[in-house]
Amino acid sequence: MAECGCGCGGGEGEGPKRIIFPCAGAANVGQITNLAAIQLRVEGFGSPACTAQLATGVGPVMKKCGEADEVVVLDGCPTACASKIAAAQGIAPDQVIVVTEQGVAKSSDLTISDEEIECVVSAAWEGKGKPGQQENCGCGGGCGCGCNDE
Repeated sequence: MAECGCGCGGGEGEGPKRIIFPCAGAANVGQITNLAAIQLRVEGFGSPACTAQLATGVGPVMKKCGEADEVVVLDGCPTACASKIAAAQGIAPDQVIVVTEQGVAKSSDLTISDEEIECVVSAAWEGKGKPGQQENCGCGGGCGCGCNDE
């Protein structure tokens, strides 16, 4: 496999090349998608890409999608803006994580906890956004998302 030129973290012996599209919405859950995408980059999962550029259908992001082994969309809420942008460009994501489906309540005050970010990061690593997977984060508890509440 050739070294990935798209900055998605993939390359020789490094696992799948993933491109991550955060919704980047103005509410807390939208900003959590940005922070989770950055954390996923730091952890070697893949790299964030510009969802706004994807909406235009031009630029290097379209080529990066074609080179990626997996496309991951992080939507903040059920409005699913990033998913709709991808669909409009003919991109079928391999995984879609919706932050509010991970138990994080949407608010306009932009209060964000590390636990909420970790809940989304864990969901991506565990493939929770792949078709047929559970819609909780599966993070092992402590994130406040409610997935381990009984």
